[in-house]
This record gives sequence, structure tokens and C-alpha cells, in this order.
Amino acid sequence: MLNSLLYLRNRLSEILWFRPLSMCVLSIFAAWIAYLAGFWFEDIPFPEVSGESLKMLLGVLTSGMLVIATFAAGAMISAYASASQTATPRAFPIIVSDDVSQNALSTFVGAFLFSVVALLALLNEAYTPSGRFFLLILTLCVFWTVVLTFIRWVDRIARLGRLGMTLEKVEQTVTRSIKHYHKSWLWNQPAELPDQTSGRKVTHEKIGYLQRVNWDALQSIAEEAEIEIQIQVTPGTFVTPERTIALLQAEDEELPEETIERIQNAFRIGSQRVFDEDPRFGFIVLSEIASRALSPAVNDPGTAIQIIGQFVRLLHLWKNPKATFDPENQTSYGRLSAPRISIESLLDDSFLGISRNGASFKEVMVRLQKAYRSLEAIDPDAAVQIQTLSEQSLQRAKSAIELKDDFEAVQDAASPKE
Repeated sequence: MLNSLLYLRNRLSEILWFRPLSMCVLSIFAAWIAYLAGFWFEDIPFPEVSGESLKMLLGVLTSGMLVIATFAAGAMISAYASASQTATPRAFPIIVSDDVSQNALSTFVGAFLFSVVALLALLNEAYTPSGRFFLLILTLCVFWTVVLTFIRWVDRIARLGRLGMTLEKVEQTVTRSIKHYHKSWLWNQPAELPDQTSGRKVTHEKIGYLQRVNWDALQSIAEEAEIEIQIQVTPGTFVTPERTIALLQAEDEELPEETIERIQNAFRIGSQRVFDEDPRFGFIVLSEIASRALSPAVNDPGTAIQIIGQFVRLLHLWKNPKATFDPENQTSYGRLSAPRISIESLLDDSFLGISRNGASFKEVMVRLQKAYRSLEAIDPDAAVQIQTLSEQSLQRAKSAIELKDDFEAVQDAASPKE
């Protein structure tokens, strides 16, 4: 249930109109509360507030907020376009879900609607003297909120869409995804499941990426039908109707079609990958940004070097979880089994693109070899895979770097230090 709520929250954060709409509803509600408060506290002698002063304040909000909201929307769209061009289109959902920008736009639109509704009611003499006092308090609060939001938003919009901010937000998103994965039951699963040749195969009619799996629903179905479910795919896998997504182990292989349909509905298939339960996608996005930076059109090896450092931090976090799955306090799924993401797959996602596209850059290859040595110390169990990647990078550098001294520097960085 918690995973479903988190998934819904993350999808709503990627919808640009959701928060402004929510703020509009809240603004109308606030104006209505001020109207009702005038009757609730009618007998209390509040300070007299003239209607003209309120009309002036609300008029300033009405005339200014729509202009500022339009400007904010235009600035945000420019920032989003810049992020897609300088980084990668796959980073767009992260940028568009920026809380500060969405809150700013929501505040400006909500303040405009509040002022329009309150001014219309005031012109029609809907507010009592007490109601005008409460309306003044609300209007001043709206003014103060707009000023603070605008100051904070100006600082953010100056950075939003810049490559440095994009890299920071992608790393934060991947960090949250890794921590979420550590706390999931998948963390204690083996990297590879035993091969099963028997059992009922379940496929899915949709074609796309597996975005999430409803583990609670699958466990409930397995308990009701008294079956074991071996999940064959993990979030991020590209699914086709020919691919088996689950293998059912049951005494009675003639399961009702309703049960099969419920199992299929527990797998959400979409046209794009999402970061929530798919840490590998974050590593791929960072690798894409590094590859773009290393292209001849951009020629920015410094960004690739920065991303290599981010990979080392993220892989260190992956190997050293601060909190892991606790079966006593979290839901266990005794009738389910699924493969866990392996460190080898994360290494491939991280470094293959940089190794290929940065082979001609001495500074990138040297930093890459140093990263391999650091990762060997962090995770000795993956030393074989890391050494393989190191040798492949060295071979690419040998064929791409023309100057002998530059290649020898890369070779020295690849040699383990005693």
C-alpha cells in the first residue's frame, strides 16, 4: 500500500497542473472561510477595515499575479527545454517535479484566483465588518507568502535547467531510489533465481517498460490460490507479449483465468521507465549525460569526470546500506521470489558508455581507472567484474589515444598500487 501511495505521489509531482489546481481550490476555500468567519465572530469588536483599502490591496494582487504567473510558466518551460538539451531528455521528469518551481507557480496562480474571488465578493458587499477584518489578515498573509516565494524562486530559476543543477537532482533521485530499494524485500533476494522449466507461464499483452509491481496484490493472490509466484522481470525491463513475466508453481495448473488476469494487473507497464523502483535507470541517465558531454559537439570532459565521482558515491551507498529490509517491521512476501539487481549490472550501466565515448580523453580515462581502483576497495566481491571493465577501458584508450605518454599515464592509473 505504501509503495502504491509513493508511486502515485511521484507521478502527481510530474504533472505540472496538479499543484496549481490544488492551490486554486485552497484559495477559493480561504476566501469562503473569511466570509464565514465574519458571521462566526460577528459579536467581537474587531478593528474597522474599510472596503476601499481592501479593494486596493486585492486590485494589486489581481493585476500583478497573473503577469507573474505567466512569466513563471515561461521561465520554467525555458529551463525544462535547457535541461533536456544540455543533459538528456530522460532527466525531464526529475526537473519538472522540482518542488520550488511548482510551489512558486502554484502560489502565484492561487494568489491571483484568491484576489479575484475576494474582490468580486467585496464589490458585492458579501463581507460583514468582521469578515473584512479576516479578509485583510488573509490578504496580508498572501502578500507575505508571494514575496517570500518569489525571492526563493528567483534563486532557483537561475539554476534550474543548468547542467550542474540537473546532475545534482539526478543524483538525489538515484540516492532516494537506492535507499528505497535497500528497504524493500528484494534486497535480500539472490541476484539470479534457479531455472524453472515447469509451471504456468504468465505473459502480458502490453508492450513497454515494467514501471512497478504490486507485491502486496501478488502475495494476496498467491495465498488465496495457494501457489508460488516466481517473478521473471524487474522494474525497468522491456516487456513484450512473448516474454514471461511470472512463473506459477501450483498443484493444480488449471488456474482460473480471473486469477491470471489479477496477476497480470499487478504488473504496471508504461512507455517510459521511472526512477521509483528502478535504480538502474538513474545510473543509465547519468551515463547518458556523460556520453553527451564527451561528444565532439560538446567536448566537456569535466562533466564526465564529475559523473564518475557521482558513480563512486552511489555505488558506495549501494554496497553500504544505512537501513535494510526488516521482516519484523515490514511486509514479507513468503510466496514470491524475484531476482535482485546485481552490482555487475550497475557497473555496466555506469561505465560502459564513458569508457567507449571518452577513450580519447586522457583525463577521463585516468579518472576512470582511479574510480575502478576505489570500487575494488569498496566491493571486493565485484573485483572480477571491475578488473574486466578496467582492462576493456585500457584497450579502448590504447586504440584511441595517439600520444604514448598520455596512454602510459592511463596505464599507470590502471596498475594496482602496492
